[in-house]
Amino acid sequence: MRRFVIIGLLVAVAGAAFWSSRPAQAPQDQGGRRAGEGRPVPVVPAPVQRKDVPIYLDGLGTVQAYNSVTIRSRVDGELVDWAVKEGQEVKAGDALVRLDGRTYQAQLDQALAAKAKDEAQLELARLDLRRYLELGNRIAGQTVDAARALLKQMEASVRVDQASIDNARAMLSYTVIASPIDGRTGIRQIDRGNIVRASDATGLLMVAQMQPISVVFTLPQQSLSAINEEMHRPNREPLPVLVTDSGNRTVLERGTLELMDNQVDQTTGTIKLKAVFANAERRLWPGQFVNIRLLLTTRAAGLVVPAASVLRGPQGPYVFLLKPDQTAELRPVTLGPQEAGEAVIESGLAEGELVAVDGVAKLQNGSKTVNARRPEGGEHKAGERKAEDHKDGEHNGGPR
Repeated sequence: MRRFVIIGLLVAVAGAAFWSSRPAQAPQDQGGRRAGEGRPVPVVPAPVQRKDVPIYLDGLGTVQAYNSVTIRSRVDGELVDWAVKEGQEVKAGDALVRLDGRTYQAQLDQALAAKAKDEAQLELARLDLRRYLELGNRIAGQTVDAARALLKQMEASVRVDQASIDNARAMLSYTVIASPIDGRTGIRQIDRGNIVRASDATGLLMVAQMQPISVVFTLPQQSLSAINEEMHRPNREPLPVLVTDSGNRTVLERGTLELMDNQVDQTTGTIKLKAVFANAERRLWPGQFVNIRLLLTTRAAGLVVPAASVLRGPQGPYVFLLKPDQTAELRPVTLGPQEAGEAVIESGLAEGELVAVDGVAKLQNGSKTVNARRPEGGEHKAGERKAEDHKDGEHNGGPR
C-alpha cells in the first residue's frame, strides 16, 4: 500500500513539473487569434516639411550699463546740498552735488586782485620805457635795458596771475559736481553735512546709462569661425541678438551684436561678445543674468520634422517612417540644428513623407499602424509625448 502511495506522489510531482515548464499561452479572442498579434499600433503622424529655419547660438549673459560713472569729488569741502534724488534720471551737465565753495571763491578773488595789481605795474613799466626811448641819447643805455627787462618781468607776472585765476576758477567749479553722462542715479553713499575729500576711496554715488544698455555673454570657442564669417560678410547687417526668459519662450528685448572680444579665455575655452539693446521699456537692469540667443543665419528651405519624432539609439538618431501600406519603417537620419520644437533633417527623409510623433514607444520595424485621433480637437502638439519616448537607447525597435 505504501508503495502505491509513493508512486502516486511521484506521478503528481512529475505532472506538476511538466505543466509548469510549458510556455504560457496568450488569451485568444473570439476568432481564435492571440491577443496583440497583428494588432495595429495607434500613432500620430506628422509630415516632413520644407521651411526656413533660423539658426541660433544660445548663451548666458550679464547685463551691464552702457556707460557707468562713479561720482567723486576733486576738491575737499563740506557737502552742502544734493541737487538730485536717488534713482533720478539725469542728463549730461546736470548738477548732482554742491560743496561749500567759499574758500575757493576767496582764492579766486585773491588771484584776481593780484592780477590787477600786476597789470597796473605793467602799465607803468610800459610808460617808463616809452619815455626813455623818446629821450634817446640823453638816457643811458643801461637804464633803457633795465626798463625793457622790467616790462618783460611784469608781463610774465600778469601771465602767472592769469594762470592762478584759471586754477582758482577750476577749483571753484569743482564744488558743483555735474553728471558727465545721461543716465540714472543710484544710492548715495554720503549724506549732507559730511566733509568730502578728494582722497576718499568711496564715491558719492554712481550714474549708469541704461538706454541703450549692453549685455556681455560667452559662447564656446568652436563658434568663433562661424560668427566671424557672418560678421565680415559684405553688406551684412549687424547680427540680431535676443534676450529671452528662462524657457527661451518669451523675447524680452531685441538688439544687435556690437563686438567680439579679441581673445579666447583659455581657462573656459569661451569667447566674450557684447550686444547692445535699446531697452526702451527698462526690462533689462545692470547686473541681471539673462539668456542670450544670437541669430547666426537662417537655413533656407530646410527639411524639418517635429523634434518629438526623433529617437536616439546606439547607432544614432532615427525616426519611424509611416509608409503608404500603414507599416512603420525604422529610418536612420542625420540631424541638423533644432529650434522651436522642430529638428532639421540633413539626410534620411524626403519632403512629404510622414513620420510618427506619438505612439513610437510601441513601434518596431515593420509594425502595423493606425492614425490615432484625439477625442477633442484631433490636434496634437509636437513635444507632448510621454517621458518614455525620450529615453535614448531604450526603444525596443532602435538600431542595434
